[in-house]
Amino acid sequence: MYFLEWMSGCDMRDFRPCSRPQMGNMLTTWLDIFRPSKKDRPPLDAACPIAECSFVVVDTELTGLNQRRDSLISIGAFRMRGKAIELGTYFYRMVNPERVMDPRSVVVHGVMPSEVESEASIKPILGEFLSYLGDAVIVGHCIEVDLFYLNKEAGAHYGREILNHQIDTHALYERLVEERLVSRKRATGGASTALFAIAEDLGIGVGQSHHALGDAYITAQVFQRFLVYLSRIGVTTLGELLSFGDPAGIRPRDSAAWG
Repeated sequence: MYFLEWMSGCDMRDFRPCSRPQMGNMLTTWLDIFRPSKKDRPPLDAACPIAECSFVVVDTELTGLNQRRDSLISIGAFRMRGKAIELGTYFYRMVNPERVMDPRSVVVHGVMPSEVESEASIKPILGEFLSYLGDAVIVGHCIEVDLFYLNKEAGAHYGREILNHQIDTHALYERLVEERLVSRKRATGGASTALFAIAEDLGIGVGQSHHALGDAYITAQVFQRFLVYLSRIGVTTLGELLSFGDPAGIRPRDSAAWG
């Protein structure tokens, strides 16, 4: 059974893989990330073999795409150790946005206002996510979109931004196409560079789409495949991976590519 098929039969509000006591034990980690420091971000061991590196693959759902007005309604994430996806330690929280949701976004992600009314506001949930993230490399599809909204809340509530090193699977995809390690099929550019088109090109079932946890799982599988392809051209360390998939190397996309 596919993970997403199993997940579709579950009440996503009951997903609590990391208990609050566990989160409390990790409080120091995320406080260190947000504490003012001379360092811009967690130290990078560029020589670390990818197989030994920790990644957190994240996806978010939003009330809309207005950068000034809209906010997070859910955060989903999976840990990875090298190419291995740790299914037993996923993170999923729904968020009360404390504002009116754009009906157009409800059509996309399917989260009804009544589903989030009883959920916590973003501040404690963001704290839990930061504990989960620790100093891992953060991975996402068009990750700058997720980080914009995460950092907007982090700045408002904690006065800092998330400083972790980051990898954009969209940027990796474009580089892999340039290197002819993958070929464009459904993902032919523009809207078709969306996460689901790329996943289908790779033979990955998309199942339940536009759900933060489901999309994070799809992204993790895409990233997993990309790591296999990269190993074939000698990209085997974290430093090489970050250089190869530098998000700054790809020009901004429109919202159609956001997943």
